[in-house]
Amino acid sequence: MSATMIARDLAAGHGDRTLFTGLDLVVAPGDVIGLVGVNGAGKTTLLRTLAGLLSVESGSVSLSPPTATVGYLPQERERRPGETVHDFLARRTGVGPAHDAMEAAAEAMAAGVAAAYDGYDEALQRWLALGGADFEERALQVADEIGLGVAPTHPMTALSGGQAARAQMASLLLSRYDVFLLDEPTNDLDLDGLARLEQFVTGLRAGTVLVSHDREFLARTATAVLELDLHQQQVNLFGGGYESYLQERERARRHAREEYDEYAERKESLLERARTQRAWMEKGVRNARRKATDNDKNIKHFRGETSEKQAAKARQTEKLIERLEVVEEPRKEWELRMEIAAAPRAGAVVATVRDAVVRRGDFTLGPVTLQIDWADRVAITGANGSGKSTLLAAMLGRIPLDSGAAALGPGVVVGEVDQARGLFLGDSSLLAAFGAAVPEFKDAEIRTLLAKFGLKAAHVLRPAGTLSPGERTRAALALLQARGVNLLVLDEPTNHLDLAAIEQLESALASYAGTLLLVTHDRRMLAAVHTTRRFTVTDGRVTE
Repeated sequence: MSATMIARDLAAGHGDRTLFTGLDLVVAPGDVIGLVGVNGAGKTTLLRTLAGLLSVESGSVSLSPPTATVGYLPQERERRPGETVHDFLARRTGVGPAHDAMEAAAEAMAAGVAAAYDGYDEALQRWLALGGADFEERALQVADEIGLGVAPTHPMTALSGGQAARAQMASLLLSRYDVFLLDEPTNDLDLDGLARLEQFVTGLRAGTVLVSHDREFLARTATAVLELDLHQQQVNLFGGGYESYLQERERARRHAREEYDEYAERKESLLERARTQRAWMEKGVRNARRKATDNDKNIKHFRGETSEKQAAKARQTEKLIERLEVVEEPRKEWELRMEIAAAPRAGAVVATVRDAVVRRGDFTLGPVTLQIDWADRVAITGANGSGKSTLLAAMLGRIPLDSGAAALGPGVVVGEVDQARGLFLGDSSLLAAFGAAVPEFKDAEIRTLLAKFGLKAAHVLRPAGTLSPGERTRAALALLQARGVNLLVLDEPTNHLDLAAIEQLESALASYAGTLLLVTHDRRMLAAVHTTRRFTVTDGRVTE
């Protein structure tokens, strides 16, 4: 079914904080609208509002036709206890809920409820539209194509990170919604998964709104970009793709600054003229008073006339100022300017792995032998489930080896974003959780540091577990700045970070002088960050 989603004059906020107002959007068949903005700008809030999961604060969201199906895929995968892979795929594609509605309507019909017949027909049509008729066959085929490697009855909670990412991908490839709302679909996907996702999105006849911080993915898929500009409190829709958006945004910001500067310069010039005219007028009045004894009427008249002329000119200038079309000054855009604090240099050898083997069920990593030296900058790539995270954990001594040996050199101080994100998941406030990690910092120092990472008064007293994934990642980066490290381990650091923060992280890595281990599928980050070595992990085997 061809369907169009129309949003008119939408507004949303958190408490007394406005996220966006006056948002208009039309999502037509074949549109791929990239939704961008800093963490906390309201991207997920907008997607959930469009999906009907949040009530509309003001404005409206409508579908044409009204029976069109909308699929919302959130950024944080929920692995429900007791849910199998099959049940997960059925739920995420909408086939499961439509089937349940059919069953409930059938039971009601059997009980003699006349109105249930219409409900059954509606549920049946929805089930068919979502691809329920051949779902079982397609699910097996897609799972095999993407190498999921587990039975449909396998529990979701027992999947590895790589398998969970593949299950997420399978749920997308199986979906037959009329409108797609995708929140960070690129997170945790390897290069093969990204290629499949690009092919899927660009091949859709359905309209799509997606949030992604993968710049290359946006450049390859988006036909338009909707920017939620939190700093300027504006909503801007840019036609064309992502690269076009970057160019248009830069032109628009430069033009806005030039317009304001021109207005400010004109206003200041008029104000200066008015001040001069007033000063001349007052000087003329003073002179007239001082020479009031002069009996020459012509001189008196001349002096009075001159003062009146100056007053008239001043009033005329003030009217010009009042008639100036006011141009608001563009708000200064907040930027993350982070540094990675360096601990004293470690020894010449930072980490060694000798004939290391790790076995996890059917998966085996190794045997692996490698050495990381001081100031090595290592990129680690490989498909999901190939063993990259297992390799990192073995090198850092976080998991036991089945055979072989692994050790860190003397004086090595590890900073790890993935581990740091996990510090901010509990019920303690962000301030307390951060303070526990760096007890030498005073509360005021912590607040100041977190503010530099966009985590201000509204964030620091909230339970850390209520922070968004992007906000938790910012907190993890702030922790890197607070702690001195000389071995920096980044496992998919761009997940959940906004585009501006990713660029600032790349800038910080350029000036970091220690040893770096970087795991990422972000193609632009791999190109932007200078590395000296690259490891490829394939089915538990590591090659350089």
